Amino acid sequence: MSALTVRQVRRRYLTLYGLRWLPTGLMIPVMILLMQERGLSLPQIGLVSTAQGLLVLALELPTGGLADALGRRPVLLAAGVLNLASLALFAVADSFWLFFVVWALQGVYRALDSGPLESWYVDATLAADPEAEYERGLGYAGTVVGGAIAGGALLSGGLIALGPIGPVSALTVPVLAALVAQAAALVALVVLLVEERPATGFAALRASVVQAPRMIGQAVGLLRRSRVLLALVAVELFWGFGMVTFESLLPVRLAEVIGDPERAAALLGPANSAAWLASAAGAALTPLLLRWFGAAPGAALLRILQGVTVVGMGLFAGPVGVLVAYLACYAVHGASNPLHSGLLHRQVDGPYRTSVLSLNSMMAQPAGALGGVVLTALAAATSVSTAMVVGAVVLAVAAPLYLPAWLAGRRAAPAVEPTAVPVAAADR
Repeated sequence: MSALTVRQVRRRYLTLYGLRWLPTGLMIPVMILLMQERGLSLPQIGLVSTAQGLLVLALELPTGGLADALGRRPVLLAAGVLNLASLALFAVADSFWLFFVVWALQGVYRALDSGPLESWYVDATLAADPEAEYERGLGYAGTVVGGAIAGGALLSGGLIALGPIGPVSALTVPVLAALVAQAAALVALVVLLVEERPATGFAALRASVVQAPRMIGQAVGLLRRSRVLLALVAVELFWGFGMVTFESLLPVRLAEVIGDPERAAALLGPANSAAWLASAAGAALTPLLLRWFGAAPGAALLRILQGVTVVGMGLFAGPVGVLVAYLACYAVHGASNPLHSGLLHRQVDGPYRTSVLSLNSMMAQPAGALGGVVLTALAAATSVSTAMVVGAVVLAVAAPLYLPAWLAGRRAAPAVEPTAVPVAAADR
Protein backbone atom coordinates (compact mmCIF):
# COMPACT_ATOMS: atom_id res chain seq x y z
CA MET A 1 0.00 0.00 0.00
CA SER A 2 2.88 2.37 0.80
CA ALA A 3 3.98 2.38 -2.89
CA LEU A 4 0.96 4.57 -3.68
CA THR A 5 0.86 8.27 -2.90
CA VAL A 6 -1.96 9.84 -0.91
CA ARG A 7 -3.40 11.31 -4.09
CA GLN A 8 -3.25 7.96 -5.92
CA VAL A 9 -4.94 6.19 -3.02
CA ARG A 10 -7.70 8.78 -2.91
CA ARG A 11 -8.22 8.68 -6.68
CA ARG A 12 -8.52 4.88 -6.70
CA TYR A 13 -10.80 4.90 -3.66
CA LEU A 14 -13.15 7.44 -5.20
CA THR A 15 -13.25 5.58 -8.53
CA LEU A 16 -14.07 2.26 -6.87
CA TYR A 17 -16.55 3.92 -4.52
CA GLY A 18 -18.42 5.52 -7.39
CA LEU A 19 -18.58 2.26 -9.35
CA ARG A 20 -19.77 0.42 -6.25
CA TRP A 21 -22.79 2.72 -5.88
CA LEU A 22 -23.78 3.08 -9.56
CA PRO A 23 -25.85 -0.16 -9.56
CA THR A 24 -27.63 1.07 -6.44
CA GLY A 25 -28.58 4.27 -8.25
CA LEU A 26 -30.06 2.24 -11.07
CA MET A 27 -32.08 0.11 -8.64
CA ILE A 28 -33.44 2.73 -6.24
CA PRO A 29 -36.25 4.08 -8.47
CA VAL A 30 -37.61 0.63 -9.34
CA MET A 31 -36.89 -1.71 -6.43
CA ILE A 32 -40.12 -1.27 -4.45
CA LEU A 33 -42.36 -0.60 -7.44
CA LEU A 34 -41.08 -3.66 -9.33
CA MET A 35 -41.88 -5.93 -6.38
CA GLN A 36 -45.36 -4.40 -6.25
CA GLU A 37 -45.72 -4.92 -10.01
CA ARG A 38 -44.93 -8.62 -9.51
CA GLY A 39 -47.62 -9.06 -6.90
CA LEU A 40 -46.09 -8.28 -3.47
CA SER A 41 -48.00 -6.13 -0.99
CA LEU A 42 -46.31 -3.50 1.17
CA PRO A 43 -46.27 -5.76 4.27
CA GLN A 44 -44.79 -8.58 2.16
CA ILE A 45 -42.10 -6.22 0.89
CA GLY A 46 -41.31 -5.31 4.48
CA LEU A 47 -41.04 -9.00 5.37
CA VAL A 48 -38.75 -10.01 2.50
CA SER A 49 -36.41 -7.14 3.35
CA THR A 50 -35.92 -8.61 6.82
CA ALA A 51 -33.79 -11.35 5.21
CA GLN A 52 -31.13 -8.74 4.52
CA GLY A 53 -31.18 -7.31 8.02
CA LEU A 54 -31.07 -10.69 9.76
CA LEU A 55 -28.17 -11.97 7.67
CA VAL A 56 -26.23 -8.75 8.15
CA LEU A 57 -26.80 -9.10 11.89
CA ALA A 58 -25.43 -12.65 11.80
CA LEU A 59 -22.52 -12.04 9.43
CA GLU A 60 -21.46 -8.42 9.87
CA LEU A 61 -18.88 -9.03 12.59
CA PRO A 62 -17.50 -12.32 11.19
CA THR A 63 -17.02 -10.75 7.75
CA GLY A 64 -15.49 -7.61 9.25
CA GLY A 65 -13.04 -9.70 11.24
CA LEU A 66 -12.30 -11.76 8.14
CA ALA A 67 -11.54 -8.61 6.13
CA ASP A 68 -9.14 -7.39 8.82
CA ALA A 69 -7.44 -10.80 9.03
CA LEU A 70 -7.48 -12.03 5.41
CA GLY A 71 -7.41 -8.75 3.53
CA ARG A 72 -9.92 -6.29 2.11
CA ARG A 73 -9.47 -7.20 -1.58
CA PRO A 74 -10.65 -10.85 -1.52
CA VAL A 75 -13.61 -9.97 0.70
CA LEU A 76 -14.67 -7.16 -1.64
CA LEU A 77 -14.37 -9.46 -4.66
CA ALA A 78 -16.60 -12.06 -2.99
CA ALA A 79 -19.11 -9.31 -2.17
CA GLY A 80 -19.21 -8.12 -5.77
CA VAL A 81 -19.88 -11.63 -7.10
CA LEU A 82 -22.77 -12.08 -4.65
CA ASN A 83 -24.27 -8.73 -5.64
CA LEU A 84 -24.09 -9.80 -9.26
CA ALA A 85 -25.99 -12.99 -8.39
CA SER A 86 -28.65 -11.12 -6.42
CA LEU A 87 -29.27 -8.67 -9.28
CA ALA A 88 -29.60 -11.53 -11.77
CA LEU A 89 -32.20 -13.22 -9.56
CA PHE A 90 -34.02 -9.92 -8.94
CA ALA A 91 -34.44 -9.52 -12.70
CA VAL A 92 -36.54 -12.71 -12.91
CA ALA A 93 -38.02 -13.13 -9.39
CA ASP A 94 -41.83 -13.29 -9.36
CA SER A 95 -42.78 -14.68 -5.95
CA PHE A 96 -42.43 -13.89 -2.26
CA TRP A 97 -39.82 -16.61 -1.68
CA LEU A 98 -37.67 -15.71 -4.67
CA PHE A 99 -37.57 -12.10 -3.52
CA PHE A 100 -36.73 -13.38 -0.04
CA VAL A 101 -33.69 -15.16 -1.53
CA VAL A 102 -32.74 -11.95 -3.38
CA TRP A 103 -32.73 -10.01 -0.13
CA ALA A 104 -30.86 -12.82 1.64
CA LEU A 105 -28.10 -12.61 -0.98
CA GLN A 106 -28.13 -8.85 -0.52
CA GLY A 107 -27.65 -9.39 3.21
CA VAL A 108 -24.52 -11.50 2.70
CA TYR A 109 -23.27 -8.98 0.12
CA ARG A 110 -23.84 -6.04 2.46
CA ALA A 111 -22.09 -7.82 5.33
CA LEU A 112 -19.03 -8.52 3.17
CA ASP A 113 -19.05 -5.07 1.55
CA SER A 114 -19.53 -3.07 4.74
CA GLY A 115 -16.28 -1.34 5.59
CA PRO A 116 -13.38 -3.01 3.71
CA LEU A 117 -13.07 -0.37 0.96
CA GLU A 118 -13.21 2.54 3.38
CA SER A 119 -10.78 0.79 5.73
CA TRP A 120 -8.41 0.15 2.85
CA TYR A 121 -8.53 3.84 1.95
CA VAL A 122 -7.82 5.07 5.48
CA ASP A 123 -5.03 2.56 6.14
CA ALA A 124 -3.45 3.06 2.70
CA THR A 125 -3.58 6.84 3.18
CA LEU A 126 -1.91 6.63 6.58
CA ALA A 127 0.69 4.21 5.16
CA ALA A 128 1.54 6.76 2.47
CA ASP A 129 1.57 9.68 4.93
CA PRO A 130 0.89 9.23 8.67
CA GLU A 131 -0.08 12.91 8.91
CA ALA A 132 -2.57 12.85 6.04
CA GLU A 133 -6.10 14.14 6.67
CA TYR A 134 -8.25 11.28 5.44
CA GLU A 135 -11.48 13.11 6.36
CA ARG A 136 -11.18 15.11 3.16
CA GLY A 137 -11.30 11.91 1.12
CA LEU A 138 -14.31 10.71 3.11
CA GLY A 139 -16.05 13.96 2.26
CA TYR A 140 -15.14 13.59 -1.41
CA ALA A 141 -16.52 10.04 -1.26
CA GLY A 142 -19.86 11.44 -0.17
CA THR A 143 -19.80 13.72 -3.20
CA VAL A 144 -18.82 10.85 -5.51
CA VAL A 145 -21.49 8.49 -4.21
CA GLY A 146 -24.07 11.23 -4.63
CA GLY A 147 -23.00 11.74 -8.22
CA ALA A 148 -22.89 8.01 -8.95
CA ILE A 149 -26.34 7.33 -7.53
CA ALA A 150 -27.71 10.47 -9.19
CA GLY A 151 -26.37 9.36 -12.56
CA GLY A 152 -27.69 5.84 -12.05
CA ALA A 153 -31.12 7.09 -11.00
CA LEU A 154 -31.30 9.47 -13.95
CA LEU A 155 -30.37 6.67 -16.33
CA SER A 156 -32.93 4.43 -14.62
CA GLY A 157 -35.66 7.00 -15.13
CA GLY A 158 -34.71 7.34 -18.78
CA LEU A 159 -34.80 3.59 -19.30
CA ILE A 160 -38.24 3.40 -17.66
CA ALA A 161 -39.53 6.26 -19.83
CA LEU A 162 -38.47 4.37 -22.97
CA GLY A 163 -40.95 1.70 -21.99
CA PRO A 164 -40.71 -2.10 -22.20
CA ILE A 165 -38.16 -3.82 -24.43
CA GLY A 166 -39.78 -6.89 -25.93
CA PRO A 167 -40.88 -9.16 -23.06
CA VAL A 168 -38.87 -7.13 -20.52
CA SER A 169 -41.09 -4.69 -18.60
CA ALA A 170 -40.10 -1.04 -18.25
CA LEU A 171 -39.39 -1.47 -14.54
CA THR A 172 -37.10 -4.46 -15.22
CA VAL A 173 -34.79 -2.76 -17.75
CA PRO A 174 -32.84 -0.79 -15.09
CA VAL A 175 -32.14 -4.07 -13.25
CA LEU A 176 -30.39 -5.41 -16.36
CA ALA A 177 -28.39 -2.18 -16.59
CA ALA A 178 -27.39 -2.61 -12.93
CA LEU A 179 -26.06 -6.08 -13.78
CA VAL A 180 -23.74 -4.59 -16.41
CA ALA A 181 -22.61 -1.84 -14.02
CA GLN A 182 -21.81 -4.37 -11.28
CA ALA A 183 -19.72 -6.43 -13.68
CA ALA A 184 -17.72 -3.31 -14.58
CA ALA A 185 -17.22 -2.55 -10.87
CA LEU A 186 -15.77 -6.04 -10.34
CA VAL A 187 -13.25 -5.57 -13.15
CA ALA A 188 -12.18 -2.19 -11.75
CA LEU A 189 -11.75 -3.70 -8.29
CA VAL A 190 -9.37 -6.36 -9.67
CA VAL A 191 -7.28 -3.71 -11.44
CA LEU A 192 -7.20 -0.81 -8.96
CA LEU A 193 -7.25 -2.16 -5.41
CA VAL A 194 -3.65 -2.98 -4.47
CA GLU A 195 -3.13 -4.59 -1.09
CA GLU A 196 -0.05 -6.08 0.55
CA ARG A 197 -0.79 -9.36 2.29
CA PRO A 198 1.82 -11.55 3.96
CA ALA A 199 0.48 -14.79 2.48
CA THR A 200 -2.08 -16.09 0.03
CA GLY A 201 -3.73 -19.40 -0.78
CA PHE A 202 -5.62 -21.92 1.31
CA ALA A 203 -3.21 -21.77 4.26
CA ALA A 204 -3.65 -18.00 4.50
CA LEU A 205 -7.44 -18.36 4.26
CA ARG A 206 -7.48 -20.95 7.05
CA ALA A 207 -5.23 -18.79 9.25
CA SER A 208 -7.42 -15.77 8.63
CA VAL A 209 -10.59 -17.65 9.53
CA VAL A 210 -8.94 -18.74 12.78
CA GLN A 211 -7.75 -15.19 13.48
CA ALA A 212 -11.08 -13.49 12.65
CA PRO A 213 -12.72 -14.23 16.07
CA ARG A 214 -9.80 -12.54 17.83
CA MET A 215 -10.22 -9.46 15.62
CA ILE A 216 -13.93 -9.43 16.47
CA GLY A 217 -13.20 -9.77 20.18
CA GLN A 218 -10.77 -6.86 20.07
CA ALA A 219 -13.33 -4.69 18.24
CA VAL A 220 -16.07 -5.56 20.75
CA GLY A 221 -13.58 -4.78 23.52
CA LEU A 222 -13.11 -1.31 22.07
CA LEU A 223 -16.87 -0.85 22.14
CA ARG A 224 -17.07 -1.88 25.80
CA ARG A 225 -14.27 0.47 26.85
CA SER A 226 -15.40 3.57 24.99
CA ARG A 227 -18.57 5.50 25.80
CA VAL A 228 -17.90 7.58 22.69
CA LEU A 229 -17.74 4.59 20.36
CA LEU A 230 -20.77 2.95 22.00
CA ALA A 231 -22.87 6.09 21.53
CA LEU A 232 -21.75 6.54 17.89
CA VAL A 233 -22.66 2.95 17.05
CA ALA A 234 -26.03 3.37 18.80
CA VAL A 235 -26.83 6.27 16.43
CA GLU A 236 -27.09 3.70 13.67
CA LEU A 237 -30.00 1.95 15.40
CA PHE A 238 -32.14 5.05 14.98
CA TRP A 239 -30.82 5.87 11.51
CA GLY A 240 -31.37 2.32 10.26
CA PHE A 241 -34.98 2.33 11.46
CA GLY A 242 -35.75 5.80 10.12
CA MET A 243 -34.10 5.43 6.72
CA VAL A 244 -37.03 3.24 5.61
CA THR A 245 -39.00 6.47 5.25
CA PHE A 246 -36.90 7.93 2.44
CA GLU A 247 -35.66 4.68 0.86
CA SER A 248 -38.79 2.53 0.80
CA LEU A 249 -41.83 4.67 1.62
CA LEU A 250 -41.01 7.68 -0.56
CA PRO A 251 -41.82 5.87 -3.85
CA VAL A 252 -45.17 4.77 -2.39
CA ARG A 253 -45.86 8.29 -1.07
CA LEU A 254 -45.07 9.83 -4.45
CA ALA A 255 -47.28 7.31 -6.28
CA GLU A 256 -50.01 8.18 -3.75
CA VAL A 257 -49.91 11.94 -4.38
CA ILE A 258 -49.57 11.54 -8.17
CA GLY A 259 -52.17 8.78 -8.46
CA ASP A 260 -50.25 6.74 -11.06
CA PRO A 261 -47.45 4.29 -10.08
CA GLU A 262 -45.82 4.25 -13.55
CA ARG A 263 -45.73 8.04 -13.74
CA ALA A 264 -44.28 8.08 -10.24
CA ALA A 265 -41.61 5.54 -11.26
CA ALA A 266 -40.63 7.61 -14.29
CA LEU A 267 -40.46 10.73 -12.11
CA LEU A 268 -38.41 8.94 -9.46
CA GLY A 269 -35.48 8.58 -11.87
CA PRO A 270 -34.75 12.32 -12.21
CA ALA A 271 -35.95 12.89 -8.63
CA ASN A 272 -33.43 10.38 -7.28
CA SER A 273 -30.77 11.88 -9.51
CA ALA A 274 -31.46 15.34 -8.12
CA ALA A 275 -31.60 13.96 -4.58
CA TRP A 276 -28.18 12.35 -4.82
CA LEU A 277 -26.73 15.47 -6.41
CA ALA A 278 -28.10 17.28 -3.36
CA SER A 279 -26.41 14.61 -1.23
CA ALA A 280 -23.14 15.23 -3.08
CA ALA A 281 -23.48 18.96 -2.43
CA GLY A 282 -24.15 18.27 1.23
CA ALA A 283 -21.03 16.10 1.47
CA ALA A 284 -19.01 18.86 -0.16
CA LEU A 285 -19.94 21.09 2.78
CA THR A 286 -18.03 18.83 5.21
CA PRO A 287 -15.05 21.23 5.66
CA LEU A 288 -17.40 24.15 6.34
CA LEU A 289 -19.49 22.19 8.84
CA LEU A 290 -16.34 21.09 10.67
CA ARG A 291 -15.20 24.72 10.85
CA TRP A 292 -18.56 26.20 11.86
CA PHE A 293 -19.90 23.62 14.29
CA GLY A 294 -17.36 20.87 14.81
CA ALA A 295 -17.96 17.23 13.90
CA ALA A 296 -20.15 16.09 16.81
CA PRO A 297 -22.41 19.18 17.14
CA GLY A 298 -22.77 19.35 13.37
CA ALA A 299 -23.73 15.67 13.16
CA ALA A 300 -26.30 16.08 15.95
CA LEU A 301 -27.88 19.12 14.28
CA LEU A 302 -28.10 17.30 10.96
CA ARG A 303 -29.93 14.34 12.51
CA ILE A 304 -32.61 16.70 13.78
CA LEU A 305 -32.83 18.47 10.42
CA GLN A 306 -33.21 15.15 8.64
CA GLY A 307 -36.17 14.29 10.83
CA VAL A 308 -37.76 17.63 9.91
CA THR A 309 -37.34 16.96 6.19
CA VAL A 310 -38.96 13.52 6.51
CA VAL A 311 -41.95 15.12 8.26
CA GLY A 312 -42.21 17.37 5.21
CA MET A 313 -42.21 14.37 2.87
CA GLY A 314 -45.02 12.81 4.86
CA LEU A 315 -47.23 15.86 5.30
CA PHE A 316 -46.77 18.14 2.28
CA ALA A 317 -49.61 17.94 -0.24
CA GLY A 318 -48.77 17.44 -3.90
CA PRO A 319 -45.66 16.07 -5.64
CA VAL A 320 -43.75 19.36 -5.60
CA GLY A 321 -43.79 19.67 -1.82
CA VAL A 322 -42.92 16.01 -1.34
CA LEU A 323 -40.00 16.21 -3.76
CA VAL A 324 -38.61 19.45 -2.29
CA ALA A 325 -38.58 17.84 1.15
CA TYR A 326 -36.98 14.74 -0.40
CA LEU A 327 -34.15 16.81 -1.90
CA ALA A 328 -33.58 18.54 1.42
CA CYS A 329 -33.50 15.15 3.18
CA TYR A 330 -30.73 13.89 0.93
CA ALA A 331 -28.72 17.10 1.21
CA VAL A 332 -28.72 16.62 4.98
CA HIS A 333 -28.00 12.91 4.54
CA GLY A 334 -24.93 13.63 2.42
CA ALA A 335 -23.60 16.18 4.90
CA SER A 336 -24.07 13.99 7.98
CA ASN A 337 -22.38 10.78 6.77
CA PRO A 338 -18.79 12.09 6.50
CA LEU A 339 -19.08 13.70 9.94
CA HIS A 340 -20.29 10.44 11.50
CA SER A 341 -17.64 8.36 9.70
CA GLY A 342 -14.85 10.71 10.72
CA LEU A 343 -15.90 10.55 14.37
CA LEU A 344 -16.01 6.76 14.16
CA HIS A 345 -12.56 6.39 12.57
CA ARG A 346 -10.98 8.47 15.32
CA GLN A 347 -11.99 5.93 17.93
CA VAL A 348 -10.03 2.99 16.51
CA ASP A 349 -6.57 1.90 15.42
CA GLY A 350 -6.00 0.42 11.96
CA PRO A 351 -5.85 -3.35 12.68
CA TYR A 352 -9.49 -3.43 13.83
CA ARG A 353 -10.86 -0.69 11.63
CA THR A 354 -13.11 -2.86 9.44
CA SER A 355 -14.42 -4.77 12.45
CA VAL A 356 -15.49 -1.52 14.13
CA LEU A 357 -17.11 -0.29 10.90
CA SER A 358 -18.91 -3.62 10.77
CA LEU A 359 -20.17 -3.07 14.31
CA ASN A 360 -21.50 0.29 13.20
CA SER A 361 -23.20 -1.15 10.11
CA MET A 362 -24.49 -4.14 12.06
CA MET A 363 -26.64 -1.82 14.12
CA ALA A 364 -28.19 -0.15 11.06
CA GLN A 365 -29.17 -3.26 9.11
CA PRO A 366 -31.38 -5.13 11.61
CA ALA A 367 -32.81 -1.80 12.71
CA GLY A 368 -33.64 -1.17 9.06
CA ALA A 369 -35.28 -4.59 8.85
CA LEU A 370 -37.36 -3.79 11.92
CA GLY A 371 -38.24 -0.41 10.47
CA GLY A 372 -39.24 -2.08 7.21
CA VAL A 373 -41.68 -4.37 9.01
CA VAL A 374 -43.04 -1.80 11.47
CA LEU A 375 -43.33 1.20 9.18
CA THR A 376 -44.78 -0.67 6.18
CA ALA A 377 -47.31 -2.36 8.46
CA LEU A 378 -48.14 1.03 10.01
CA ALA A 379 -48.51 2.53 6.52
CA ALA A 380 -50.90 -0.25 5.51
CA ALA A 381 -52.92 0.05 8.74
CA THR A 382 -53.08 3.86 8.88
CA SER A 383 -51.38 5.89 6.15
CA VAL A 384 -47.99 6.36 4.54
CA SER A 385 -47.87 9.87 6.03
CA THR A 386 -48.28 8.57 9.58
CA ALA A 387 -45.52 5.99 9.08
CA MET A 388 -43.17 8.66 7.72
CA VAL A 389 -43.76 10.98 10.68
CA VAL A 390 -43.02 8.14 13.11
CA GLY A 391 -39.80 7.38 11.23
CA ALA A 392 -38.86 11.06 11.30
CA VAL A 393 -39.15 11.19 15.08
CA VAL A 394 -36.90 8.14 15.41
CA LEU A 395 -34.28 9.79 13.19
CA ALA A 396 -34.25 13.00 15.22
CA VAL A 397 -34.04 11.44 18.70
CA ALA A 398 -30.56 10.05 17.89
CA ALA A 399 -29.03 13.55 18.11
CA PRO A 400 -28.10 13.43 21.86
CA LEU A 401 -25.95 10.35 21.24
CA TYR A 402 -23.28 12.64 19.76
CA LEU A 403 -22.83 14.33 23.14
CA PRO A 404 -20.07 11.91 24.39
CA ALA A 405 -18.03 12.52 21.22
CA TRP A 406 -18.45 16.29 21.65
CA LEU A 407 -17.31 16.16 25.28
CA ALA A 408 -14.35 13.93 24.39
CA GLY A 409 -13.38 16.33 21.61
CA ARG A 410 -13.43 19.29 24.00
CA ARG A 411 -11.13 17.44 26.42
CA ALA A 412 -8.71 16.36 23.69
CA ALA A 413 -5.62 18.39 22.87
CA PRO A 414 -5.31 19.28 20.07
CA ALA A 415 -9.07 19.34 19.31
CA VAL A 416 -8.60 17.97 15.77
CA GLU A 417 -5.92 15.36 15.19
CA PRO A 418 -5.34 14.14 11.61
CA THR A 419 -4.44 10.56 12.53
CA ALA A 420 -6.44 7.82 14.19
CA VAL A 421 -6.68 8.02 17.97
CA PRO A 422 -6.70 4.90 20.17
CA VAL A 423 -9.83 4.48 22.24
CA ALA A 424 -7.95 4.63 25.52
CA ALA A 425 -6.67 8.10 24.65
CA ALA A 426 -9.88 9.35 23.06
CA ASP A 427 -12.17 8.39 25.93
CA ARG A 428 -10.21 9.30 29.04
